[in-house]
Amino acid sequence: MNIYEAIRKDHDIQRNLLDKLVDTSGDTKTRQDLFKELRKELTLHANAEERHFYKPLIPTDMMQEHARHGIAEHHEIDELIEQLEKTEMDSSAWLKVAKDLKHKVEHHLEDEEHSFFQLSGKVFNDKEKTALATKYNAYMDEHR
Repeated sequence: MNIYEAIRKDHDIQRNLLDKLVDTSGDTKTRQDLFKELRKELTLHANAEERHFYKPLIPTDMMQEHARHGIAEHHEIDELIEQLEKTEMDSSAWLKVAKDLKHKVEHHLEDEEHSFFQLSGKVFNDKEKTALATKYNAYMDEHR
């Protein structure tokens, strides 16, 4: 497995959780559980990705701005999660913010998968891509 396959696998988990979350309503156990799982998944993924994907790219001139942009988007996602935590779960405002979160996360995933991966593929060789995946997956397994 290479770093792109490892990250895509987690992107699919995030998409699935987001789809389920925005289909919920009210302050229900289902909504609470899905939000808790999504929050944990997004936080772990961002930490692992920043350590084992973005950080090795920052020293590269070609990728520095892209890596910083990805990290900035992680912070925007964190802010939306915080907003959800402060909003009553049974209010219409909660669902609106959840949909904003879904949109922001999906935009971020698309950016990574359709441009960032291709560009960074020119920086890493095959051995590095595999080594990064091993470190990324180990981090995710340890903290999940």
